[in-house]
Amino acid sequence: MSSNHGINHCLAPVAVISAFLLSCGPMKKIEAVRQQELSATLALSRNEIQEERKVIAATRRDTLTVHDSDGKKILIMKAVRDDETGEMVATDVLDAAVITARFRNVAERHGRVDLRFEVIVPSSMQDSKWQLRFYPDMFMMEDSLRLESVFITGEDYRKKQIRGYELYNRYLSSIITDSLAFVNLRNVEIFIQRNLPDLYRFKCDSTVVTDEQAAAFESRWGLHEKEIIEHYTNRFAWRYNEMKKERKGVMYARYVKAPIVTEGIRLDTVLRNSDGDFVYHYTQTIKTRPRLRKVDIVLSGDIYEADQRIYSMQRSAPLTFYISSLSAFVDGTERYLSHIVERQVSANTACYVDFETGKADINPEMGHNGTELGRIRRNLCQLLDNRQLEMDSIVIAASASPEGAEKANIALSEKRAGSVADYFGRYIRHYRDSVRRLEGLVITVDEKGRESLARQKPSFPEISFRSRSNGENWDMLSLLVDQDSLLSPSDVRSYMRHLQEDDPDRREAALQREPYYRYLREKLYPRLRTVRFDFYLHRKGMVKDTVRTTVLDTVYMKGVAALRDRDYPKALEYLRDYKDFNTAIAYVSMDYNASAMAILQKLERTPQVNYMLALLYARNEDDQKAVQCYLDACREDRSYVFRGNLDPEIYTLIQRYGLNSNEEEI
Repeated sequence: MSSNHGINHCLAPVAVISAFLLSCGPMKKIEAVRQQELSATLALSRNEIQEERKVIAATRRDTLTVHDSDGKKILIMKAVRDDETGEMVATDVLDAAVITARFRNVAERHGRVDLRFEVIVPSSMQDSKWQLRFYPDMFMMEDSLRLESVFITGEDYRKKQIRGYELYNRYLSSIITDSLAFVNLRNVEIFIQRNLPDLYRFKCDSTVVTDEQAAAFESRWGLHEKEIIEHYTNRFAWRYNEMKKERKGVMYARYVKAPIVTEGIRLDTVLRNSDGDFVYHYTQTIKTRPRLRKVDIVLSGDIYEADQRIYSMQRSAPLTFYISSLSAFVDGTERYLSHIVERQVSANTACYVDFETGKADINPEMGHNGTELGRIRRNLCQLLDNRQLEMDSIVIAASASPEGAEKANIALSEKRAGSVADYFGRYIRHYRDSVRRLEGLVITVDEKGRESLARQKPSFPEISFRSRSNGENWDMLSLLVDQDSLLSPSDVRSYMRHLQEDDPDRREAALQREPYYRYLREKLYPRLRTVRFDFYLHRKGMVKDTVRTTVLDTVYMKGVAALRDRDYPKALEYLRDYKDFNTAIAYVSMDYNASAMAILQKLERTPQVNYMLALLYARNEDDQKAVQCYLDACREDRSYVFRGNLDPEIYTLIQRYGLNSNEEEI
């Protein structure tokens, strides 16, 4: 039986109902619709199914040679089972099934799914005086969404709609917008000419009458021009016109009983006759979401005549779309990275301490010293209180600016580093003594299991301080000069030229002769007087210098989570460098088939890998390899026999070669 024959067979009751309506005689058509409880129906897209059958029928070979688990050759043909003998017989004809199913498997690609269905309206429900309004509702998981409506408007119904707009526009055009239309201007002109000749002369001479002149006329004659106009205004006509303005809403409702809707409508078509059934091919694209397995489409609708709803249709049976997603293949096994833990740990920071010229004593009140020294104290407290790390030593190195002789600057910076070391050494001793005064209660257990409380004072290791000089900080000065926006390019080039001088003292002397030297000394040199802190620590309780351990690969697991959420572009960002099965899934989902194939061909041939290869070979129209990989997957895991019906590429192979109809092939 052909596909069209099947559809006509399904719609045969509609033809009977149509004949019944024609013989109703005086019975109103709407009463017949109510008695028969007619309604539109939802059906799977016939165009899509016909295209699918064309793909299934299209192949470059009639017979495939594959191998079973023992390596023996098996011939697979385009075949159907003979009803009499039960044997598979080669054939070039695929019987078209009658389209009566209420469900369809659809594949999610690129994170989206296209739902295609038909809204079929029997001719017996169509009338020139009616407007049919259909409302598709989509249900997915716990949410529901009303899709765009479909309107079918009869020719006479639309004529009445247009006629209503014409009457309303005629009413609007009868409203006068110019207020001077109600004024007898001729009488106004005669009055002004007789009683206000000066004002009349000004107007006749096209001279603009200022507010002061109008006020003078009003003071002289006791009349205002506005009062004159109001006196000669037809008040009755004006009030009637204002009333028409106020009644625009009322008149719109009177004339436009059924407005033409333009928003939220997928289709509004005008039918000139009702000779046959009306079929609208509806396509709705949705973005998939995690755990979305199916979507139901339900249709409801109404029949309107003029502005009255005269019939409401019962909700149709749901049309169900089962969504297959490659995210179901995601391997969620946690991935770990090998990580080497060092016993020795170091950290560093820098601060800017202001000193008086030529001196090394620390003055906490000078400049920003209070803020900088407080920051270092907080860093020390955090390191001393750390439960995992224990401090061994602190190296303090001071740097100087280039003023003066280099040897003097090195000696001065050494003194300043030692001064900073003494300052913080005293702070640590004070901090340690204050903490030791705090006794903590510790629970102890003796040999008989009796618990007791004991007081225990915290202990701190001895911390050694080492100080040294880093000399004149020319490297930082060069960096600051290069980044400074106030220095001209010629100044920067001049500075770089002086750097060619090897002797620091002669270099500084040359800079002193440049016009920008004062800017360097006042703005940049203070930033060169830095003090660097290097903290050396070790991990408490760790004896070996290094320990190898594993940590969760958070980047990879983020990619797996994105893959499950069907956010394939983000998944590829995380997984691209791993080149494993999950990376291949992301590539396949984005239709990057060559990249996916390159990864899968290098992996162990598990059922998952074979199935995915079958899908890719099918996309490349290599039926021989696609069927072989699919059968290999099914032999090891029977669940792929049923999974194949969900993916269009594999389903095409199954239908084309009747794969699952012969159990011996699997």
